[in-house]
Amino acid sequence: MKRAKLAIPFVVGLFVALSVSTASLAEVPATDSLIVSVSTQLSNKLDNASCLKCHNGSKEIKVPSANGEKRDLLAVKKLAFGKSVHAELQCVACHTGIQDGGKPHNKGEAKTAGCMQCHTDLWEAATKEGKTADKPRLGVVVKNIEAYMSTYHARQNVDDPSRVNASCDDCHNTHSFNVPPQGSADRTSWHLTIPNTCGEKCHTDQLEEYATSVHGKKVLEEHSVKAAVCTDCHTSHGITNTSIESFKLGIVQSCGGCHKENLKSYSETFHGQINALGYGYTAKCYNCHGSHGILPPSDPESKVHVNNRLKTCQECHNGKDGWKGLQKATPGFVTFSPHANTHDFEKYPQMWIASKFMTTLLIGVFIFFWVHSALWYYREYKEGCRVFFNPKGKSKSHEEADALLHGQAKGKQIRRFSKLVRSAHLIFALVTMTMILTGMVVFYGNTDWAHSVARALGGAKAAGIIHRIFAVAFLGIFIAQLIYVLNKLLRSKTFKWFGPDSLVPNWQDLRDIIGMFKWFFGKGERPTFDRWTYWEKFDFWAVFWGVGIIGSSGMMLAFPHLTAAVWPGWMFNVLTLVHGDEAFLAAVFLFTVHFFNNHFRPDKFPPPDVVMFTGSVPIEEFKREHTEHYNRLVESGELEKYLVDAPSKLMTRASKILGLTLITIGLILLVLVIIGFVGSFSAG
Repeated sequence: MKRAKLAIPFVVGLFVALSVSTASLAEVPATDSLIVSVSTQLSNKLDNASCLKCHNGSKEIKVPSANGEKRDLLAVKKLAFGKSVHAELQCVACHTGIQDGGKPHNKGEAKTAGCMQCHTDLWEAATKEGKTADKPRLGVVVKNIEAYMSTYHARQNVDDPSRVNASCDDCHNTHSFNVPPQGSADRTSWHLTIPNTCGEKCHTDQLEEYATSVHGKKVLEEHSVKAAVCTDCHTSHGITNTSIESFKLGIVQSCGGCHKENLKSYSETFHGQINALGYGYTAKCYNCHGSHGILPPSDPESKVHVNNRLKTCQECHNGKDGWKGLQKATPGFVTFSPHANTHDFEKYPQMWIASKFMTTLLIGVFIFFWVHSALWYYREYKEGCRVFFNPKGKSKSHEEADALLHGQAKGKQIRRFSKLVRSAHLIFALVTMTMILTGMVVFYGNTDWAHSVARALGGAKAAGIIHRIFAVAFLGIFIAQLIYVLNKLLRSKTFKWFGPDSLVPNWQDLRDIIGMFKWFFGKGERPTFDRWTYWEKFDFWAVFWGVGIIGSSGMMLAFPHLTAAVWPGWMFNVLTLVHGDEAFLAAVFLFTVHFFNNHFRPDKFPPPDVVMFTGSVPIEEFKREHTEHYNRLVESGELEKYLVDAPSKLMTRASKILGLTLITIGLILLVLVIIGFVGSFSAG
């Protein structure tokens, strides 16, 4: 009886509840009834299991999209989600707009998950707690976010301002994303999907072109992980505009990560050198080979196929800017090889021969003169320097000369160089040092000091312009002085080309060299010299050699369209090698051997020797250094014609300051060249 009484209120309550539920359902559109019924079953639970009862893909649930059209409810694969980096997260940790599992959320009221904000907040919290070391992967994600925010992908989409061009979930499946271990099968699969991830949704044209390329076929058809995919060249998060300089400079290293030998050979060309220096507007990998549609050189459609190569070169060397720009490429460009090397005789015989010649020349010159300098230093140091002139048995002429020097000519000096010669020497020194600086900046463009110098000069292009201007000045001064000297000599009736006053080498120079080495080893007396010593003659003719080799190669490189109209393209490879190696030889020789001969041997200490600035030398020094010339002047009675007043104290002081300044600059340049050489040698 009691149970019957209790059942009456229960039945009444159930009836009321069903009535309310029926009324609620009547207010919901028929298409949404399934969602609501399921939501009712879930009650207020917000755990993942509750979410997956709808979002597991097993039920054909249709929901309206943002434009009102029907779409399938997002399906999340439970197994994939369980293996993802977000497996331990609750759905509502990202979908923060969902606060009640019993309410429908099919019309888009739920907020879009904020990937960047979430990861940034987590990193800031870890930073405050001092736990960043425990979360290295999170740190990588935050850096990726920072890189992404500066890219085109992070900008507002022009067609749909409500979204950005590409968000995290456009590339990463939020519910299954993971970073597979290196070398694993999953990692391989992930890598192979990158072209389709980038191309199918957005970059369709690029994917179509890539699919036919050497890289695309390797990846998409052969499933090779060694071939380049989008992220190998463009990176994943820090994608930059391909027209900006940073991309132009970085792409060479990106390609070189796989094509190491080609990067090495390219780096030895002029294009590669100035690219390494920071100048992006020169030929790089994609300028010649293409970017997405790279084909093998044997393919008739390839940009570097022999039939297409000239046209490819003319994309840059087009002559459009007149004399200010690059002149139009001529036929010889076709046989230029940007990847020639010096060790493959069969493929590049000219480079092999040129390399062996220059290596032999450098080693031979340096060994001879460095050994010569070392032995000279040892002998002068051991003998205490300054062995003054003391002829055995004075002739009447010598007695008269002594009387003159101790009488009215007391305090006089001997004139060795005219104002013209001294001026030319100073200009040559300044111009040569400038060319060495601006040239070695390009030659060793991968060094830090080269980048600093290039920036100070206004950039790689400015450094090149300065180099060419000074090269023309050097050549002009050289030719002008040569014409002047030849005119003077040809008009002289007493000048002998192989005589003691001539700078032309003769047999006496060979005898002097042999005599010096005997003296070095204590096997004879030190030779006595006439007006010009053999090392002075070598310095003089080295300028001719330098102008001939460095100058001619530089001019041919400066006007490639003229060179290629006459010579085959391999000439550019040889010219670049010879120009650089010869400049290296000149720089090191000048700042070691030449400086030693004139400033750093014990007999010259303390430096500098200022004769090339004052033009005159003390008589006692002249007797010691050029004994035979002094004797000739005495015997001929011409000594007095060469006597000049000693330079003033101001002139002497200024000459010493100038000399020390030039020596310091030269030694700094020497250090920079050595740093560049060691760096390139180590890299090679």
